Amino acid sequence: MKRNRRQQPPARAPKTGTRDVPQSALGRAHTSFIAALEQRPLIDYTVIRTVVLVLAALGVVMVMSSSMASSFAASSSVWSTALRQSLMVLAGLVLFWVSLLVPPERIRKLATPLFLFAVFLLVLVLLIGTGREEVGSQSWLMFGSLTMQPSEFARVAIAIWGAAVLSKKQPPASAPAWQSPTAQFLLGAGVCILLIAKQGDAGMTMSFAAIVIFVLWFAGFPLKAIGILCGLIGAAAVMLFLLGGFRSQRFHVYFEALFGNFSDTRGAAFQTHQGFLSLADGSLFGVGLGQSRAKWFYLPEARNDFIFAVIGEELGMWGGIMVIALFAALGYFGLRTAQRAQTSFQGLAAASLTAGVVSQAFINIGYVVGLVPVTGIQLPMLSAGGTSAVITLWSMGMLASIARHEPDAVSAMQNYGRPRFDRMLFVPEPKATAQLRATRAERTRTHEQSRREQRYGVPVAHRVAPDDRAQRHSPRPTRNVEVTQRRPRPNQSERRRYR
Repeated sequence: MKRNRRQQPPARAPKTGTRDVPQSALGRAHTSFIAALEQRPLIDYTVIRTVVLVLAALGVVMVMSSSMASSFAASSSVWSTALRQSLMVLAGLVLFWVSLLVPPERIRKLATPLFLFAVFLLVLVLLIGTGREEVGSQSWLMFGSLTMQPSEFARVAIAIWGAAVLSKKQPPASAPAWQSPTAQFLLGAGVCILLIAKQGDAGMTMSFAAIVIFVLWFAGFPLKAIGILCGLIGAAAVMLFLLGGFRSQRFHVYFEALFGNFSDTRGAAFQTHQGFLSLADGSLFGVGLGQSRAKWFYLPEARNDFIFAVIGEELGMWGGIMVIALFAALGYFGLRTAQRAQTSFQGLAAASLTAGVVSQAFINIGYVVGLVPVTGIQLPMLSAGGTSAVITLWSMGMLASIARHEPDAVSAMQNYGRPRFDRMLFVPEPKATAQLRATRAERTRTHEQSRREQRYGVPVAHRVAPDDRAQRHSPRPTRNVEVTQRRPRPNQSERRRYR
């Protein structure tokens, strides 16, 4: 049978192992990007600390710009809020530096005390906390002129404690269920969620529950169980919508914002509508730093919850893209640090801390641009808030410490020296986990030896090993003896004591 000329021959199957599959331009760019990152072992540590410092500096500038009117109305000074924010950021940077000095494995030992202290603060805020009459949630503790929000501290504590608990070895199958690390973590997280919900802060409750889900997901919890937990969170959101009140109004405003049809721009939708107007006024390049009109009492909470709208108005679309790119870079290199960490605890802690900060940032940006309902969550490192700034910078310090303790980073610093940033801040050279254990064992052995010498005295004669070269050339091995001062002969009571 003759083959038709127009009929094409059957396609041959590609040979595997003989020729590489051609990649697209995007695939080649991604491969080149990954190869470039592999050649720089300190890239994670460098990018994380750079992004954190840039966001902290930008936050101080934007809080200074957005709080001039409200600060003058409250204290007759346009710099009072900016000065307070600068002091809080400075305190957070000190904690960032302290976190770089502490190895991650030492933080693991402090995980349980930190979690118990967070639970104590959550109980204490229900007893003597403030904020119920002002903002509708009893979430702050007053210490003179300083205020503290314990739920912010609890967000970091649950990430560290969860990483420490879930990285433990699983108990045998015959052990009770309550001894399982997963059961212990779920019990502790459930207690914290109930305490935060009791404060009346629905946004922080949802954010805390999201961090718990992130920790379980990174720890390898079954996806079906995670889906059930997400369903419970969705059911709680539906209940808030059905119960009415200002939280239900936020959902109505959200659905109206999706279609750009606000029914009450003077009431419930006033804040969201003014945020949209601020972003629209900014256009492409913004109206200029410090030239925002929304901060003159048009936009409520311009320095806190809606500071991204002021950024978009003053710095334009490019300023908003820069902020989003900075948080995206923090998320990428934070998760990359989790993949390259030394131990499972460090990896789980890095992933949880990164997901907590980045998810909070994108939730805030999302409700400013109308993608999610308004929750009242601040923009990390940018919004005005003492507790949020200090706690967030502290957590980012722990993330940077984990990044500088990556195996490749440790090897690079031990071979080529520390970067200039570490030398300027007197941050010591990192060590691997095995080196830390060996150093700790050597320190313990030296301490035990000195304690024995203090108790029993220095030996009378100390033998020094002969030099190999002298032993090889001399016919008789030399014996060097260092004679020390004799210890007085112990009396009968001392002999009985050390017998």
